[in-house]
Amino acid sequence: MIRNLALRSVAPAAIALAAAAALTVTTAPAAHAAGENSKCTVNWSNYGATVAKNGWNLRTGSSTAYASRGYLYRGDKLTVLCSRGAWDYSQLTQRSKSGIPKGTKGWVRDDGLYQLAG
Repeated sequence: MIRNLALRSVAPAAIALAAAAALTVTTAPAAHAAGENSKCTVNWSNYGATVAKNGWNLRTGSSTAYASRGYLYRGDKLTVLCSRGAWDYSQLTQRSKSGIPKGTKGWVRDDGLYQLAG
């Protein structure tokens, strides 16, 4: 009888502890939620884009005041991670035609891109 009482009094506490643990689920931020794009105002579900113009800058920040990491050319492929105004924080999905390495991240004005779903 004593064992049954002890188990009965422990069971509600264990259930309450398990319920509390379930309610405090934390998720890690998206891979692109930290770093240079912390100044984004809109986060996207990583959509594809293609550069539509030649000589388009991939910049270190979201304005022309920032340094260029190099030029992008028509047909270069990007993944858009997030945006701030008319600027998209993007990552090259392949080496650019000007030689910028695949995986390089930077800011691109969105009026020089074709937006693709995905």
